[in-house]
Amino acid sequence: MKKRGIINVQLAGLIAGLGHKDTFMVADGGMPIPQGVEIVDLALCGGVPTFRQVMDAILDEAEVEHYTLAGEIVDKNPELLAYIEGKLSGVEYEMVSHVELKEMSEGIKFAVRTGEFTPYPNIILRAGVAFPA
Repeated sequence: MKKRGIINVQLAGLIAGLGHKDTFMVADGGMPIPQGVEIVDLALCGGVPTFRQVMDAILDEAEVEHYTLAGEIVDKNPELLAYIEGKLSGVEYEMVSHVELKEMSEGIKFAVRTGEFTPYPNIILRAGVAFPA
C-alpha cells in the first residue's frame, strides 16, 4: 500500500504519465469537461473536496511550468487567486476569458473535478520537468 501522496489510483497514474508540456485541469463541480477528455471525478458534495485540497495534493507530486486562469477570478474570487499565486509563485501564467478557458480545455490530457463551489476556480496546468536543465 502506498504510504503518502495521492492514493487515488486513477489520479496517481495520470500524474505519473504526464510528459513535459502536457496540460491538465483542476476544475470546480460545474465546469463542463469536453467529451473525450478523461475525468478524475473527486467531487463528493458541494465543497468536498475543496480546490485547495486537491491543488495541494497535485502540486506535491507534479511539476508545473505554466498555468492559465479565467480573468474573471480577479474580481469574483480574489481570495482563491491569492492562494493560487502563492502556491505557484514564480510560475509563468496567463489570464483568458472563462469562455476561452473552456475552449482551451478541449486540448487537455485530463481534468480533475473537485467539489469546489466558488466562482471561477478552474485552472489549466502545464507540466514541466522535474530535473535541472
